[in-house]
Amino acid sequence: MSAGYDLTTLALFRSVAATGSIAHAAARAGLVPSAVSKRIADLEAQVGAPLFHRHRRGVDLTPAGADLLRHAEAIGRAVDHMTAEMAAHATGRRGTIRVAANSSAISQFLPEDLAEFVTAQPGIQLQLTEMTSLEVIEAVRTGRADLGVYSALTEAPGLTTLPYRRDTLVVVTPADHPLAARRGLTLAEIAAEPFVALQTGSSIQAFLDRRADQVGARIRTQVAVQSFDGVRRMVQARLGIAVLPFGAVEPYLDATRLAMVPLDEPWATRDLLIAIRDRAALGPQAAALITTLTGQPV
Repeated sequence: MSAGYDLTTLALFRSVAATGSIAHAAARAGLVPSAVSKRIADLEAQVGAPLFHRHRRGVDLTPAGADLLRHAEAIGRAVDHMTAEMAAHATGRRGTIRVAANSSAISQFLPEDLAEFVTAQPGIQLQLTEMTSLEVIEAVRTGRADLGVYSALTEAPGLTTLPYRRDTLVVVTPADHPLAARRGLTLAEIAAEPFVALQTGSSIQAFLDRRADQVGARIRTQVAVQSFDGVRRMVQARLGIAVLPFGAVEPYLDATRLAMVPLDEPWATRDLLIAIRDRAALGPQAAALITTLTGQPV
Protein backbone atom coordinates (compact mmCIF):
# COMPACT_ATOMS: atom_id res chain seq x y z
CA MET A 1 0.00 0.00 0.00
CA SER A 2 1.47 3.36 -1.05
CA ALA A 3 1.65 6.22 1.47
CA GLY A 4 1.47 8.87 -1.26
CA TYR A 5 -2.12 9.97 -0.69
CA ASP A 6 -3.37 12.81 -2.85
CA LEU A 7 -4.88 15.72 -0.92
CA THR A 8 -7.48 16.45 -3.59
CA THR A 9 -8.64 12.84 -3.61
CA LEU A 10 -8.82 12.79 0.19
CA ALA A 11 -10.91 15.99 0.10
CA LEU A 12 -13.31 14.36 -2.40
CA PHE A 13 -13.46 11.25 -0.21
CA ARG A 14 -14.44 13.39 2.77
CA SER A 15 -17.11 15.13 0.71
CA VAL A 16 -18.59 11.79 -0.45
CA ALA A 17 -18.64 10.58 3.17
CA ALA A 18 -20.32 13.81 4.33
CA THR A 19 -23.02 13.83 1.63
CA GLY A 20 -23.47 10.05 1.32
CA SER A 21 -23.51 10.52 -2.45
CA ILE A 22 -20.89 10.57 -5.18
CA ALA A 23 -23.20 12.72 -7.31
CA HIS A 24 -23.65 15.33 -4.56
CA ALA A 25 -19.91 15.41 -3.84
CA ALA A 26 -19.22 15.86 -7.55
CA ALA A 27 -21.68 18.77 -7.71
CA ARG A 28 -19.97 20.44 -4.73
CA ALA A 29 -16.60 20.16 -6.42
CA GLY A 30 -17.84 21.18 -9.87
CA LEU A 31 -16.92 17.79 -11.35
CA VAL A 32 -18.81 15.09 -13.21
CA PRO A 33 -19.76 12.06 -11.04
CA SER A 34 -17.65 9.69 -13.14
CA ALA A 35 -14.50 11.69 -12.29
CA VAL A 36 -15.22 11.47 -8.57
CA SER A 37 -16.12 7.78 -8.86
CA LYS A 38 -12.78 7.14 -10.58
CA ARG A 39 -10.92 8.97 -7.80
CA ILE A 40 -12.67 6.90 -5.13
CA ALA A 41 -11.98 3.66 -7.00
CA ASP A 42 -8.29 4.58 -7.29
CA LEU A 43 -8.19 5.43 -3.58
CA GLU A 44 -9.74 2.06 -2.72
CA ALA A 45 -7.13 0.34 -4.86
CA GLN A 46 -4.41 2.28 -3.04
CA VAL A 47 -5.83 1.37 0.38
CA GLY A 48 -6.43 -2.22 -0.65
CA ALA A 49 -9.95 -2.37 0.77
CA PRO A 50 -13.41 -0.98 -0.13
CA LEU A 51 -14.20 2.35 1.49
CA PHE A 52 -17.94 2.55 0.76
CA HIS A 53 -20.93 0.27 0.58
CA ARG A 54 -22.74 1.35 -2.58
CA HIS A 55 -26.53 1.15 -2.85
CA ARG A 56 -29.33 2.84 -4.76
CA ARG A 57 -29.71 5.70 -2.26
CA GLY A 58 -25.98 6.52 -2.21
CA VAL A 59 -23.03 5.21 -0.22
CA ASP A 60 -22.13 4.33 3.38
CA LEU A 61 -18.69 4.00 4.90
CA THR A 62 -17.12 0.59 5.43
CA PRO A 63 -14.99 0.04 8.56
CA ALA A 64 -11.90 0.82 6.45
CA GLY A 65 -13.64 3.94 5.15
CA ALA A 66 -14.48 5.09 8.70
CA ASP A 67 -10.84 4.71 9.74
CA LEU A 68 -9.62 6.54 6.64
CA LEU A 69 -12.13 9.35 7.24
CA ARG A 70 -10.74 9.91 10.73
CA HIS A 71 -7.24 10.30 9.30
CA ALA A 72 -8.41 12.35 6.31
CA GLU A 73 -10.22 14.81 8.58
CA ALA A 74 -7.09 15.20 10.73
CA ILE A 75 -5.06 15.84 7.56
CA GLY A 76 -7.66 18.34 6.39
CA ARG A 77 -7.47 20.25 9.68
CA ALA A 78 -3.68 20.26 9.49
CA VAL A 79 -3.76 21.57 5.91
CA ASP A 80 -6.24 24.29 6.88
CA HIS A 81 -4.03 25.29 9.80
CA MET A 82 -0.95 25.31 7.57
CA THR A 83 -2.74 27.42 4.96
CA ALA A 84 -3.80 29.95 7.57
CA GLU A 85 -0.29 30.19 9.00
CA MET A 86 1.29 30.59 5.56
CA ALA A 87 -1.25 33.30 4.73
CA ALA A 88 -0.24 35.08 7.94
CA HIS A 89 3.40 34.93 6.85
CA ALA A 90 2.52 36.22 3.38
CA THR A 91 0.57 39.18 4.76
CA GLY A 92 3.20 40.03 7.39
CA ARG A 93 1.12 39.00 10.42
CA ARG A 94 3.47 36.18 11.41
CA GLY A 95 7.18 35.43 11.12
CA THR A 96 10.57 36.32 12.55
CA ILE A 97 12.58 39.50 11.98
CA ARG A 98 16.32 39.50 12.65
CA VAL A 99 17.46 42.94 13.82
CA ALA A 100 21.06 44.00 14.41
CA ALA A 101 21.58 47.30 16.25
CA ASN A 102 24.36 49.27 17.87
CA SER A 103 24.47 50.10 21.56
CA SER A 104 23.24 53.66 21.09
CA ALA A 105 20.01 52.56 19.41
CA ILE A 106 19.39 49.77 21.93
CA SER A 107 20.03 51.93 24.98
CA GLN A 108 18.01 54.94 23.82
CA PHE A 109 15.29 54.32 21.26
CA LEU A 110 14.65 50.72 20.29
CA PRO A 111 13.08 49.38 23.52
CA GLU A 112 9.99 51.59 23.26
CA ASP A 113 9.75 51.32 19.48
CA LEU A 114 10.03 47.53 19.47
CA ALA A 115 7.52 47.25 22.33
CA GLU A 116 5.04 49.26 20.27
CA PHE A 117 5.59 46.97 17.29
CA VAL A 118 5.23 43.73 19.26
CA THR A 119 2.02 44.98 20.85
CA ALA A 120 0.57 45.71 17.42
CA GLN A 121 1.99 42.55 15.79
CA PRO A 122 1.90 39.76 18.42
CA GLY A 123 2.41 37.04 15.82
CA ILE A 124 5.84 38.32 14.82
CA GLN A 125 8.96 37.33 16.75
CA LEU A 126 11.93 39.69 16.99
CA GLN A 127 15.51 38.50 17.26
CA LEU A 128 17.60 41.50 18.36
CA THR A 129 21.39 41.29 18.48
CA GLU A 130 23.62 44.07 19.83
CA MET A 131 26.65 44.77 17.64
CA THR A 132 29.03 47.58 16.76
CA SER A 133 27.96 49.65 13.77
CA LEU A 134 30.58 47.95 11.60
CA GLU A 135 29.23 44.55 12.60
CA VAL A 136 25.66 45.71 11.94
CA ILE A 137 26.57 46.68 8.37
CA GLU A 138 28.28 43.34 7.78
CA ALA A 139 25.34 41.40 9.23
CA VAL A 140 22.92 43.13 6.87
CA ARG A 141 25.26 42.77 3.91
CA THR A 142 25.69 39.02 4.42
CA GLY A 143 22.00 38.38 5.12
CA ARG A 144 22.46 37.47 8.79
CA ALA A 145 20.15 40.36 9.70
CA ASP A 146 17.01 41.53 7.92
CA LEU A 147 17.70 45.11 8.94
CA GLY A 148 20.24 46.97 10.99
CA VAL A 149 20.34 50.17 13.03
CA TYR A 150 23.73 51.86 13.07
CA SER A 151 25.52 55.18 13.34
CA ALA A 152 25.76 57.35 10.24
CA LEU A 153 29.41 57.84 11.20
CA THR A 154 29.95 54.39 9.67
CA GLU A 155 29.76 54.03 5.91
CA ALA A 156 27.42 51.43 4.38
CA PRO A 157 28.25 51.21 0.66
CA GLY A 158 25.86 49.12 -1.42
CA LEU A 159 23.08 49.11 1.19
CA THR A 160 19.83 51.03 1.23
CA THR A 161 19.63 53.36 4.23
CA LEU A 162 16.71 55.13 5.89
CA PRO A 163 16.72 57.80 8.63
CA TYR A 164 15.81 56.56 12.11
CA ARG A 165 16.72 58.86 15.00
CA ARG A 166 19.24 61.50 16.05
CA ASP A 167 21.31 61.42 19.22
CA THR A 168 23.75 63.77 20.91
CA LEU A 169 27.15 62.96 22.35
CA VAL A 170 27.98 64.27 25.84
CA VAL A 171 30.95 64.17 28.18
CA VAL A 172 30.60 61.98 31.27
CA THR A 173 32.68 62.65 34.38
CA PRO A 174 32.59 61.80 38.08
CA ALA A 175 30.22 64.20 39.86
CA ASP A 176 33.06 65.96 41.69
CA HIS A 177 35.43 66.14 38.72
CA PRO A 178 36.80 69.66 37.98
CA LEU A 179 35.24 69.51 34.49
CA ALA A 180 31.79 68.65 35.85
CA ALA A 181 31.00 72.30 36.55
CA ARG A 182 31.61 73.40 32.97
CA ARG A 183 28.66 74.38 30.77
CA GLY A 184 30.30 72.91 27.68
CA LEU A 185 33.51 71.18 26.64
CA THR A 186 35.35 70.83 23.34
CA LEU A 187 37.24 67.74 22.32
CA ALA A 188 40.52 69.66 22.46
CA GLU A 189 39.81 70.54 26.09
CA ILE A 190 39.22 66.95 27.18
CA ALA A 191 41.61 65.00 24.95
CA ALA A 192 44.42 65.11 27.52
CA GLU A 193 42.21 63.54 30.21
CA PRO A 194 42.41 59.77 30.83
CA PHE A 195 39.53 58.21 28.89
CA VAL A 196 37.27 55.26 29.43
CA ALA A 197 36.85 54.06 25.87
CA LEU A 198 34.45 51.73 24.11
CA GLN A 199 35.58 48.50 22.52
CA THR A 200 37.47 48.39 19.24
CA GLY A 201 34.99 48.74 16.38
CA SER A 202 32.76 51.24 18.18
CA SER A 203 31.72 53.97 15.76
CA ILE A 204 31.81 56.55 18.57
CA GLN A 205 35.35 55.71 19.59
CA ALA A 206 36.69 55.55 16.03
CA PHE A 207 35.06 58.88 15.27
CA LEU A 208 36.50 60.53 18.40
CA ASP A 209 39.97 59.25 17.52
CA ARG A 210 39.69 60.77 14.04
CA ARG A 211 38.41 64.10 15.37
CA ALA A 212 41.17 64.26 17.97
CA ASP A 213 43.76 63.66 15.27
CA GLN A 214 42.30 66.55 13.26
CA VAL A 215 42.87 68.98 16.14
CA GLY A 216 46.36 67.65 16.78
CA ALA A 217 45.47 65.73 19.90
CA ARG A 218 45.42 62.09 20.89
CA ILE A 219 42.91 60.48 23.19
CA ARG A 220 44.63 58.72 26.08
CA THR A 221 42.68 55.55 26.76
CA GLN A 222 43.01 54.40 30.34
CA VAL A 223 40.67 51.43 30.02
CA ALA A 224 38.42 50.03 27.25
CA VAL A 225 35.16 48.19 27.88
CA GLN A 226 32.43 46.66 25.75
CA SER A 227 29.24 48.34 26.93
CA PHE A 228 27.78 51.67 27.97
CA ASP A 229 27.11 50.25 31.42
CA GLY A 230 30.78 49.29 31.69
CA VAL A 231 31.81 52.80 30.67
CA ARG A 232 29.56 54.39 33.29
CA ARG A 233 30.86 52.11 36.04
CA MET A 234 34.49 52.81 35.13
CA VAL A 235 33.90 56.57 35.09
CA GLN A 236 32.14 56.28 38.44
CA ALA A 237 35.24 54.45 39.73
CA ARG A 238 37.30 57.49 38.63
CA LEU A 239 39.27 55.66 35.98
CA GLY A 240 38.67 58.41 33.46
CA ILE A 241 36.07 60.46 31.62
CA ALA A 242 34.09 59.32 28.57
CA VAL A 243 31.96 60.45 25.66
CA LEU A 244 28.60 58.71 25.36
CA PRO A 245 25.20 59.37 23.79
CA PHE A 246 22.87 61.55 25.89
CA GLY A 247 20.33 58.72 26.29
CA ALA A 248 22.98 56.40 27.70
CA VAL A 249 23.81 58.86 30.48
CA GLU A 250 20.87 61.07 31.47
CA PRO A 251 18.59 58.31 32.89
CA TYR A 252 21.39 57.16 35.24
CA LEU A 253 22.50 60.48 36.74
CA ASP A 254 20.29 60.25 39.84
CA ALA A 255 21.42 56.72 40.69
CA THR A 256 25.14 57.29 40.10
CA ARG A 257 27.79 59.78 41.12
CA LEU A 258 28.17 61.01 37.56
CA ALA A 259 27.90 64.37 35.82
CA MET A 260 27.01 65.11 32.21
CA VAL A 261 28.46 68.06 30.29
CA PRO A 262 27.44 69.03 26.73
CA LEU A 263 30.08 68.33 24.10
CA ASP A 264 30.44 71.72 22.43
CA GLU A 265 31.19 70.51 18.91
CA PRO A 266 29.15 70.87 15.70
CA TRP A 267 29.48 67.13 15.10
CA ALA A 268 28.23 66.11 18.57
CA THR A 269 24.76 65.49 17.11
CA ARG A 270 24.76 62.39 14.92
CA ASP A 271 22.22 60.38 12.97
CA LEU A 272 21.18 56.78 13.47
CA LEU A 273 20.17 55.02 10.27
CA ILE A 274 18.39 51.83 9.26
CA ALA A 275 20.17 49.65 6.72
CA ILE A 276 18.59 47.03 4.44
CA ARG A 277 19.99 45.11 1.51
CA ASP A 278 17.21 45.54 -1.02
CA ARG A 279 14.00 47.50 -0.60
CA ALA A 280 12.24 45.46 -3.32
CA ALA A 281 13.11 42.14 -1.63
CA LEU A 282 12.08 43.27 1.86
CA GLY A 283 9.59 40.89 3.49
CA PRO A 284 6.26 42.22 4.72
CA GLN A 285 7.23 41.63 8.35
CA ALA A 286 10.44 43.69 8.13
CA ALA A 287 8.64 46.33 6.09
CA ALA A 288 6.02 46.64 8.83
CA LEU A 289 8.75 47.04 11.47
CA ILE A 290 10.51 49.74 9.47
CA THR A 291 7.20 51.58 9.14
CA THR A 292 6.88 51.54 12.94
CA LEU A 293 10.48 52.69 13.42
CA THR A 294 10.39 55.51 10.89
CA GLY A 295 6.71 56.44 10.81
CA GLN A 296 6.83 56.13 7.03
CA PRO A 297 5.77 53.26 4.74
CA VAL A 298 8.66 51.51 3.03
